[in-house]
Amino acid sequence: MGSVPDTPFGFGLPGGAPDPNDPRQMQQFLAGLQHMLAQSAATDGPVNWDLARQVATGQLNNVGDPAVTPADKAAVAEALRLADLWLEPVTSWPSGLSNSAAWNRNEWLYHTLDAWKKLCDPVAARMVNAMGDLVPEEARAQLGMMQGMLSALGSAVFGGQLGQALASLAAEVLSAGDIGLPLGPAGTAAIVPANLKAYGDGLELDPGEVRLYVALREAAHQRLFMHVPWLRGHVFAAVEAYAGGIRVDRDAIEDAMSRVDPSDPASMQQLQMAGIFTPDDSPAQQAALRRLETILALIEGWVSHVVDTAAEGRLPNVARLSEAFRRRRAAGGPAEQTFAALVGLELRPRRLREATQLWKALTEQRGVGGRDGLWGHPDLMPTDEAFTDPEAYARADGDVGIDLSTFDEDLDKLLKGETPPHRPETGDGGEPDKPAD
Repeated sequence: MGSVPDTPFGFGLPGGAPDPNDPRQMQQFLAGLQHMLAQSAATDGPVNWDLARQVATGQLNNVGDPAVTPADKAAVAEALRLADLWLEPVTSWPSGLSNSAAWNRNEWLYHTLDAWKKLCDPVAARMVNAMGDLVPEEARAQLGMMQGMLSALGSAVFGGQLGQALASLAAEVLSAGDIGLPLGPAGTAAIVPANLKAYGDGLELDPGEVRLYVALREAAHQRLFMHVPWLRGHVFAAVEAYAGGIRVDRDAIEDAMSRVDPSDPASMQQLQMAGIFTPDDSPAQQAALRRLETILALIEGWVSHVVDTAAEGRLPNVARLSEAFRRRRAAGGPAEQTFAALVGLELRPRRLREATQLWKALTEQRGVGGRDGLWGHPDLMPTDEAFTDPEAYARADGDVGIDLSTFDEDLDKLLKGETPPHRPETGDGGEPDKPAD
């Protein structure tokens, strides 16, 4: 994001940056800095999340956080209700919605903060540890408490800059599931009306149509994550595995820290943590990256396919809306780019168009039940090789003669000691095979 003018460490503290020529302001600033570092030293994790929340809230309040009106709430609730009905015939699962909500930007931040902790802590831990490792081994015993201060400083700096990045995301996201990750509470479909209005104004389309399309995407995300119980943990595990292979550029940290003069708050404005993370080129890291990119693409591709199918014939501009969303997700907004620079993790899925075509081909070959049956277990999911030729993969998958739509039901009967009903094999994905004469 770059530094914010007149704020220490590139993020805001209460009261802003002091006047170096005013002893009273300097004393207040140093007292606030001491309190911030004490908070960071007492935190259990590598990020001062209290500070991140305060910074994000302050930034959102400064740029404006329009209130959600009763009319907004009614429109969102109706759009989500209708969207959920449209999804019924194009998915094999029932509704995944327990609640519907219209959030302002601060509410999006509040409800998604726990998920961000799981996503960011693994990377932040590597950065904070690297800051502590800058001190030579022979000098650590002499530093005493100062060693802990370095870790506290890293926790505070990272927390403050994460707060800025999250505030920028909160000003862009359209819904709880907008970036493809399970960020909000399970079963709660939520839309951010202020951001939706800004996005719709840019498209110059009917606001009601845009709202319904976003509601379809949000309801589809909730349905998927609600009825695929392993998926949420799988996504977080993939992120953690990828984060484990990110290399911390110690030279970049040392260079950043060398620019700080504790007696000069202006020098602290130049302290930036963006760009210190680089992916390792090891085979293990490349494999972790492929797994992460594949699962993100499969999630987004499934959502895009079922939403476009559900909206066909109902929303006049479905093709235009679909393409606009695809481009938006492929490019990523300024906040997503900042987040990628800060923690080394891109949130946008690659190969989204190929993934959408893959789910479409699977639907044509296997039907809705067979397509959604692939979500029954991680081992059944398509690999990234399937994106190369979706039609060939869908045909090959259909040749195995297993109806994945009834897999869970048949397995449950076997586990109970019962005999599953005979199901004729469909060797070519068409009519059941006839018994031999």
